[in-house]
Amino acid sequence: MTAPLRLTDRKRRAILDAAADQFRAHGYEAASVDGIAALAGVSKRTVYNHFPSKEELFAATLMGMFERDAGLVELDYSRARGLREQLVELMTQKMRTLAERDFLDLARVAVGEAIHAPERALPLLARLGEREEGVTAWIRAAQADGRIKPGDPLFASTMLQGQVKTFAFWPQVAMGAAPLAPEQAARVVEAAVSMFLAYFAVDAAA
Repeated sequence: MTAPLRLTDRKRRAILDAAADQFRAHGYEAASVDGIAALAGVSKRTVYNHFPSKEELFAATLMGMFERDAGLVELDYSRARGLREQLVELMTQKMRTLAERDFLDLARVAVGEAIHAPERALPLLARLGEREEGVTAWIRAAQADGRIKPGDPLFASTMLQGQVKTFAFWPQVAMGAAPLAPEQAARVVEAAVSMFLAYFAVDAAA
């Protein structure tokens, strides 16, 4: 049974939820700490007690969203299952997280900040890229088992996910395209996995 959150933790959670709403709706510059505090039902002082600046709050909001969605893309590597079967399952999970409207809206804010205020956003985006996530962890395990060629697992993960994001992330973030239909998403996943295995698998027929 999960222990109930302490009051201070509940306030922090309310602040982060309110910040996510405000940043998605108004962007970084227009979102105000006053508005975030009002939406969270706390005082402005309470916001600053948890987060020393709006920049820190923005960073915590993005990191929380990333960690939540990264946690949804997890699959324990299995020696007993085919690589293709496992990768299709893993990348299908990834597709579902990329299709979430809240995630896309907040990602759009982050990308906009990287363009207009790179000194603020780029260090944060670098921190996001350094975090371990399910795809990289799976590739590392498959390498240890000798079924994926040795090398940098983050590089291999980026190559695989980059193919998916070309269709299911960047058009939606940069141009407001609609999320892919299920049959389109499945086609992208199958093609991305096939290309990945052709290059990185020890046995391309795995």
